[in-house]
Amino acid sequence: MAQISTVTPAEKKRMVYESREFAKKALEKDELCWAAHKWYGVCLSDVGDYEGIKVKIGNAYIIKEHFQRAIELNPKDATTIHLIGLWYYMFADMPWYQKKIASTLFAALPPATFEEALVYFQMAEEADPNFYSKNLLYLGKSYLKLKNNELGLFWISKAKDYPARSEEDQQVHKEASDILKSMGR
Repeated sequence: MAQISTVTPAEKKRMVYESREFAKKALEKDELCWAAHKWYGVCLSDVGDYEGIKVKIGNAYIIKEHFQRAIELNPKDATTIHLIGLWYYMFADMPWYQKKIASTLFAALPPATFEEALVYFQMAEEADPNFYSKNLLYLGKSYLKLKNNELGLFWISKAKDYPARSEEDQQVHKEASDILKSMGR
């Protein structure tokens, strides 16, 4: 709900914090619930958007642990596999100035590469082909980061052609279209 564009910033923030508390309670109630681990990781990441880079990076390892635990409990959930790929992608793609700030706050940033992100996006696609427009987009973006334009453009095109069923799909479609235009396609 917090991702819908018509939600006010204040309402979004309230929802993010409230969701984290619900996910935390779900974990306390059932430590073996894969979905509780997945959603706790998602909510913890979203809270980091409000609490700054120090908290976001400080929570990064915890977030990844919850995603990994969710996959251990349910290895077929393509969404959680995608989320780990996104985790790797975001850290691999972090701007140099954020890395500089983070390195003064922490001993080391989480190690992450586009190759690792790509592996998880591929695994998610294998688990459930064409399940999510954003996974198609990030497959393409990962290949482009790794200088494989042929496969990058293939997956970006698939993301662009994905039927838009949600506001997020529309955003993915626009981003994919913009990437293709920037590459003369």
